[in-house]
Amino acid sequence: MKADAARNALIGVVAALIGVLLIASGFLVRVVTEPDAAVVAAAAPAGQAAGTTATNASAPGTVDGATLDEVMSVLAEDFVDPDRINKEYLYEAAINGLFQALGDPHSTYIDPDTYAISRDDFSGTFQGIGATVSQQGTFVIIVRPIEGTPADEAGLKAGDTILEVDGESAEGWTVQQAVLRIRGPRGTAVELKVRHVDGSEEVLSIVRDEIQVTSVSFDPPGGILRDSEGNEVTDLAYIRIRTITRTTPQEVRDAIQRATAEGKLGLLIDVRSDPGGLLVETTELADMFLDSGTILVQVDRNGNERVANATSGTLTDLPVVVLQDEFSASGSELFAAALQENGRAMVVGTKSFGKGTVNHVRELSNGGAVYVSIARWLTPDRNQIEGRGIIPDVPITLTVEDIEAGRDIAMFRAIDVMREQIATGEYRPTLAAAG
Repeated sequence: MKADAARNALIGVVAALIGVLLIASGFLVRVVTEPDAAVVAAAAPAGQAAGTTATNASAPGTVDGATLDEVMSVLAEDFVDPDRINKEYLYEAAINGLFQALGDPHSTYIDPDTYAISRDDFSGTFQGIGATVSQQGTFVIIVRPIEGTPADEAGLKAGDTILEVDGESAEGWTVQQAVLRIRGPRGTAVELKVRHVDGSEEVLSIVRDEIQVTSVSFDPPGGILRDSEGNEVTDLAYIRIRTITRTTPQEVRDAIQRATAEGKLGLLIDVRSDPGGLLVETTELADMFLDSGTILVQVDRNGNERVANATSGTLTDLPVVVLQDEFSASGSELFAAALQENGRAMVVGTKSFGKGTVNHVRELSNGGAVYVSIARWLTPDRNQIEGRGIIPDVPITLTVEDIEAGRDIAMFRAIDVMREQIATGEYRPTLAAAG
């Protein structure tokens, strides 16, 4: 599988793609009164007699780009609310309508601003202040300032409400609008007026910088890895992969080397809520743990197959358990399936999302892009991923009591399975310890 072609395949679930859909509702009223000749003549383009056809008009019965332009002209001339006739807005809505008609949730148009953000996110770096944000009511709030970034050093706190950006009210802004205004070239400043959780307000001037976004972390939920008995687990390494970017393979290598140096006996790899990411990096991750075998199969529109195989040699022989959930998608599903079906790891959790579609990115002249579904992914055993997901070896069902008590049942089971692997020396144990 050629790296340059594969690099163009973003296999993550496309997140935060904000588009506008035109939805027609109510009654369609047709005016059936016969127009008089004067009206017909007035409606014809200059130099064209009533009843004649323009040379560039569409043929009768066809609908094409010329028809769309013709409709736009009619709306511009006749629509009762002329202020609503924004051609850029309507053309974008028409493009979104094209993809909506395909019935494929993975093929979509990305406007230039959103594409710039998503492209930076997959690179593992961006220029800005270094904080994650989320929508809350009519305002955007700070979810978490990244440690050591300008946002953190300026005193932004989790829960801060962004009231103004450079003196402009941020009320009613979407997350996309806020991100576009707050991000900017390294060395430039942005002024944020925020309301802290205690109700006090503050204006902060923050100088943007190059932000490194790590896709891998070592901190388990709750901060300390514990088993079902509440005992701290110190002999196992926990690795969380949030998304798969260009930097992820090296981050995982570093994590494995750290685990080996600390004498860990097994790896718990958590891909819960991981939406996927880049193809080359996904195959590289799986290859770290495999000495041979198939990593994935790609089947195109003509039924042609391209197979990605593991190369000789592994980065580690430590036993592995993969944790997934219903939000693990695309690249994280491929990773889990590659280790599962090659007998390298057990998968614990719930059935994954089921996104097995290859999306090719085609950049457009306006700076935007289209993601087009061009093929399907299959697991090493040629199981369908799209709409099916990866079935865990150890399925987990949370009860209301578990949720209310904050018990991470999947983690408890993963620890049990790992200890069974260590005890038996097998990658696929009998699961007696897992119940």
